[in-house]
Amino acid sequence: MEKRNLRKERIGVVTSNKMDKSIVVSEVKKIKHPMYGKFVLKTKKYVVHDEKNDCNDGDTVRIMETRPLSKTKRWRLVDIIERAK
Repeated sequence: MEKRNLRKERIGVVTSNKMDKSIVVSEVKKIKHPMYGKFVLKTKKYVVHDEKNDCNDGDTVRIMETRPLSKTKRWRLVDIIERAK
């Protein structure tokens, strides 16, 4: 039996679902500035594979790293944590 490496998981908010079977998820981190000590918001965007076209803008989702599915898609949807209100 093959042993698979541990895959990265992220939690983020859906910012776009205009594409077919694809969504854009933004992950926001609070990073402390090394010199000034102020907390700065850093945003990272991921293009995610959404097989069932389930997600809507504002949903909080969990995504997992996977093999390259297209030019920019390297993540897939695991589950929807919270629906947008």
